[in-house]
Amino acid sequence: MSSTLLDVTRGAHEEVERLERLIVKDFQREPATNKDRLYQNHRVSNMVNSIMSTTQKLIEIYEDKDHARKDEIAALGGQGASGQNVFGAFYDRLKEIREYHRRHPTAHIVDMLDDPEELLKEEPQIDFSGEEAFGRYLDMHELYNEYVNSKFGQLIDYSAFLEEFPKTHNITRNHKLTRQYKEYLTHLLDYFISFFQRTQPLQDLDKIFSKVDDEFEDRWAGGTVHGWEDKGLGNGEPSILQESIDLDYYNSVDELTELGPERLKQALAALGLKTGGTCQQRAERLFLTKFTPLEQLDRKHFAKGNWPLGRKTDQELQQQINASKEVALMEVKMQRFVELLYETLAETKANVEKKQALTYEEMEAEREEEEIQAESESDEDDQLVYNPLKLPMGWDGKPIPYWLYKLHGLGQEFKCEICGNHSYWGRRAYERHFKEWRHQHGMRCLGIPNTKNFNEITSIKEAKVLWERIQERQGLNKWRPDLEEEYEDQEGNIYNKKTYTDLQRQGLI
Repeated sequence: MSSTLLDVTRGAHEEVERLERLIVKDFQREPATNKDRLYQNHRVSNMVNSIMSTTQKLIEIYEDKDHARKDEIAALGGQGASGQNVFGAFYDRLKEIREYHRRHPTAHIVDMLDDPEELLKEEPQIDFSGEEAFGRYLDMHELYNEYVNSKFGQLIDYSAFLEEFPKTHNITRNHKLTRQYKEYLTHLLDYFISFFQRTQPLQDLDKIFSKVDDEFEDRWAGGTVHGWEDKGLGNGEPSILQESIDLDYYNSVDELTELGPERLKQALAALGLKTGGTCQQRAERLFLTKFTPLEQLDRKHFAKGNWPLGRKTDQELQQQINASKEVALMEVKMQRFVELLYETLAETKANVEKKQALTYEEMEAEREEEEIQAESESDEDDQLVYNPLKLPMGWDGKPIPYWLYKLHGLGQEFKCEICGNHSYWGRRAYERHFKEWRHQHGMRCLGIPNTKNFNEITSIKEAKVLWERIQERQGLNKWRPDLEEEYEDQEGNIYNKKTYTDLQRQGLI
């Protein structure tokens, strides 16, 4: 027997109520670790999606476009086409139900409230790469390879790319309007959307994008989008006026060549002329414009799309504006994601710099330590630890005694400017940090060896002054002829200049 429409409606309402109770119960449990919290968010997100799907089905049933619900209610009231009374319709339905259970005696009756704890312990499948470390860091290596192998990219290392990729204003307009740059932005946004949905599944991306779109429309109409004030037409860039050359001061091509190839290239680009060739050829091409208007020059001298007599139509200009608007909106969305994932991006940069200062053995040891720590965290009870003084945790997962906290001075903060003003709590941690990767990386950036002479030095200025004094005292990079110039006597013995002179004066040589 197929389920009636009213049974489907009742079951859908019961399903919605069951999921709502499960969501409330799940949120009442405080996750013990960040991993458990991520699992909780994904469970709740899946339940919310199920509620929305079920609710949409209920809306379609209540709209009753095919009048199926109306006909079924009429049949229950004895007002069907057959003219049966209420009792006749009731007994016919009861007969159908008994016949169904007679044919299916082992049918399982689902209790919606049966063992909800099992559902709350479910661990949804979340795909993270090894570099992402279960959502702690970003894995942008594929995007980095796409960037450095593109025409608009630069040959920089991965850590520099993490700093550079949000700075879209450094990319020229010609490169921004290419298909390659648009595909790069598309891949960048796809990755950010995927990472955001995996790490923050309860955030409403549609709402965030809707707000970004509204703000972008207002800024685009007012011409205030950073880097796109001219809406992509290229007539608002100040470089066109700044790079032009007043040819009234030059009487020959030779005088123009003295400006150099780069200066001539900029001037030619400002006029829309071709910029290739030798310095002499560029000067000759530019000197043509002194006595000949641009409209009368041969088309061969102009770069593609810049010939004055071949100006774009209104339709072509509108197409260019639409293409520029699409790229600008993608850049704005990417900048919004950079703001939302600011902390994750900062941790990714720190992790990359940390790996650069570690050996392979140290990286493997750290990875094993993180795995052991993750396993120990997953085995802990979900009970909250009472820690009103916010004391550090001991090896047993409980706060250390307050007397031990005071004894080790863990409430005392030490800052190191060489480590980027990083804070170290307690004298022991402060002394140990001079041999750790962060301080070693900072000293390496300053070009100073991290020796015992620089222990207790946390100021960049003090470290540089001390290094200069050490260099002066050791006499580095200085030629000392008295001690380093060698002399040889008749017997083949070698002396430095001072010793040889003393022995010669004494008549011993």
